[in-house]
Amino acid sequence: MPPTQNLQSAEIDDVTIEYGNTVKYLRAHLPSYLAAPKLAIICGSGLGGLVNTIEQTKSSKIEFSYSEIPGFVKSTVEGHAGKLVFGLLGVNKMPVVCMVGRFHMYEGHTKEQVTLPIKIFKLLGIEVLIVTNAAGSLNSEFKVGNVVIIWDHISIPGISGNNPLAGPNQSQLGPRFPPMSDAYDFELRRTAFRAAASLKLEKGTVKEGTYCWVMGPSYETRAEAKFLNLIGGDVVGMSTVPEVVVARYCGIRVLGLSLVTNMVLTKKPRSADPEKNEPETIEVHPSHQEVLEASHASASMMQSLVKTIVEMIYR
Repeated sequence: MPPTQNLQSAEIDDVTIEYGNTVKYLRAHLPSYLAAPKLAIICGSGLGGLVNTIEQTKSSKIEFSYSEIPGFVKSTVEGHAGKLVFGLLGVNKMPVVCMVGRFHMYEGHTKEQVTLPIKIFKLLGIEVLIVTNAAGSLNSEFKVGNVVIIWDHISIPGISGNNPLAGPNQSQLGPRFPPMSDAYDFELRRTAFRAAASLKLEKGTVKEGTYCWVMGPSYETRAEAKFLNLIGGDVVGMSTVPEVVVARYCGIRVLGLSLVTNMVLTKKPRSADPEKNEPETIEVHPSHQEVLEASHASASMMQSLVKTIVEMIYR
């Protein structure tokens, strides 16, 4: 696959003043060896520990709170620290940037605010985006703790009119009508499987599947979950797709990883009809606390997997 086209500083002002100011601010506060990272990582709910894969020396790790970055909004969700971290990762000391906490449309942020970091990544020279999330499983063959390598997605808000690319096109960043039929890069997915094999993860830990994006913040009803499974969904969550769509629009290669943190209820509710006399069953309903606990339980495995993937991409 051809390398991502870099936008030089002279062209940045042609995109918009706002984006240019953000990039200039970051570069002004970064040493030269961190100012042009090639890979970005977005840490999902409870997965902020992925930033620990970055070298932990003071000179090779620079953090920015979202509140200090021009144009960035505040992440309000528990489990999302809200900072951008630049550093060196892996044996090859690759310059990378990590989003520790993302933005969601259910927080009240606009689609432009949610996807602004991706456009900034493009202007910084990012070529590869690894996007992670915590997700509920719609697939009975998946279990909590599985890592799902995303091979496709279903965008319910996008289908309903909330496509992150709606509005005037910014031709300096990408085309008006970008294809999404292969949004998740095959070679990166293959690399993820190789990384899992090299770590000798338990057989069946890593799956492949389709991610369904729903707006949130309410979890899915049983009927909605059943519908999502029937149309091909394997896991469901409230993020990721806007970032992926804009990344592909910008020509950035994408690898998506979902950590299964809960099993979604797809069985019909218990009937209240006395004649049916259905017995009461004990069912576990989803909660954000459950998601965070499951994410933390798999933190070490996810950190090792992502670090190994990055090392394999750039070895």
